[in-house]
Parts: sequence; structure tokens; C-alpha cells
Amino acid sequence: MIVLMLMAVALVAGLSVLAYTLAVYALPFMIGVEAARLAYASGSGLIGAGLVGLAAGAAAYGLLVVLFMMVRTPILRLAVVLVFAAPAAVAGYALVHGITREVVPSEVWRTIFCLIGGGVTGASALVRLVANISPPAK
Repeated sequence: MIVLMLMAVALVAGLSVLAYTLAVYALPFMIGVEAARLAYASGSGLIGAGLVGLAAGAAAYGLLVVLFMMVRTPILRLAVVLVFAAPAAVAGYALVHGITREVVPSEVWRTIFCLIGGGVTGASALVRLVANISPPAK
């Protein structure tokens, strides 16, 4: 049992690093996947759906950069970044829940771990989004 718990902690740590790296792209990825699913359902085929999904994901990330550059007030900039960081927090929660579902028998502790994982992933995405995009020129 101890070995399983240690392996779960190591797996959570490794996947948290991966989630931290990919957290900035959670919303553009989700938008791209949904656009690809919609295009495929409308009969565009695999290649067409892939191109539509790729274009939608790139457009969503480009919209983030453009909005962040154009908005001057710090409150609105924070709102733009929070819209993009919120799906990363949900993804972090789901990641930790998927890992700890079989290892942590207590529902309360599993929820606590999931909330911590989601919070850390969301906060890291928030920090990365703010750090990656330079402030607007005055």
C-alpha cells in the first residue's frame, strides 16, 4: 500500500510538471478539439476537421495575445487571463482526480488533493500567461 501511494505521488508530480507546461494552451486546445468535432460531424472528413481544429486553436491563442496587448486596464487584463487560466484549473483537478481515484480511498482527501492540484495548475497557468505576454507600450 505504501508503494502504491509513493507511486501515485511520483505520478502526480510528473504529470503536474506536464500540466504546468501545457496549462497555457488548455483553452485553445479545447476550442480546437470542439471545432474539429463539429467540422467532422458536419461531414468534412478527418483532414478537413484537423485543419479546422488547428485553425480554431491558433485563432483562440492569437485572440488571447491580441486582447492582452490591446486592453490597458489591469482589471480587464486579469479578466482576459482568468478566462484562459480557468480551463487549466479544471484540467488540473481532473488530472489529479484521475490519478488518485484508485489510490486514495477517502473521498474527502481525494477532493482535497484534487482542489490543491487544480488550484496549483490554475495559478501556474495564470503566472505563465502573465509572464509570457509583454505589457503594452505606452
